[in-house]
Amino acid sequence: MVPEISFEDVAYIRNLVRVQAAMVLEEEKIYLVQSRLGPFAKQEGFGSMSDLVSHLRQTTYGPLHKRVVEAMTINETSFFRDLLTFQALKNRLLPEMIQTNRDTKRVHIWCGASSSGQEPYSILLTILHHFPELTSWHIRLIATDFSQEMVRRGQEGRYGPFEVRRGLSPPMLNAYFARQGMEWQIRDDVRDRIEFFEMNLAGLWPVLPRMDLVFIRNVMMYFDMETRMNIFRRIRGILAPHGYLILGATETTLAVDDHFERVPVNGTSVYRVKKD
Repeated sequence: MVPEISFEDVAYIRNLVRVQAAMVLEEEKIYLVQSRLGPFAKQEGFGSMSDLVSHLRQTTYGPLHKRVVEAMTINETSFFRDLLTFQALKNRLLPEMIQTNRDTKRVHIWCGASSSGQEPYSILLTILHHFPELTSWHIRLIATDFSQEMVRRGQEGRYGPFEVRRGLSPPMLNAYFARQGMEWQIRDDVRDRIEFFEMNLAGLWPVLPRMDLVFIRNVMMYFDMETRMNIFRRIRGILAPHGYLILGATETTLAVDDHFERVPVNGTSVYRVKKD
């Protein structure tokens, strides 16, 4: 049986992703190349994955190459993913922010791998639902992602029935979303509170304000060690002295950046810069 994609083509895609996004597709993740590249090739009008890769090889880097990289780097997401993290946000992190920032009444939060928007909306809904007093504060919530398509989806704030069933309680769904046919649209006044834009964590960063909370979840594991070190260093540069870094459940700064310390909270861990 002829393989659907050759070893050489897989190697090309892995290298393309590594060069453009600094992400490493490990051997156990090779299935992603075939499972994602097949539908993508068909969608773009190519007869096979091999035809697509052949075209990529013969042309200079452009929009098609970027869309391929985006297809390879889109991560799983859902509303309130890893519930312990959001319990920590509600029970510890936000109450601390309220106390620390009570004079300025400002909170800055960055979600650095926002995918299709469920994570930043989950953060915002936690604030609106449990801390109504913060609605009068200046809350700046920035959501960024490598993928232009994922940024567009986040800005749109429209989700299918399967997506809203994953993590959203019926009361929260009915309070903050409106049903439109088979889909659910987040309220305009909620959607407009989040700034979505494209950003490559491994590339140039825009000027970001001093952050109280930085969420970089379930993406660091895909970067090589040097890239992780650079990202953590840059996060330290924008994190407020009282601020916290929130990673995915299986991720850590340990053995990567010794300037952070782990803080156990509600059965999970968050990180902050060590005091001198």
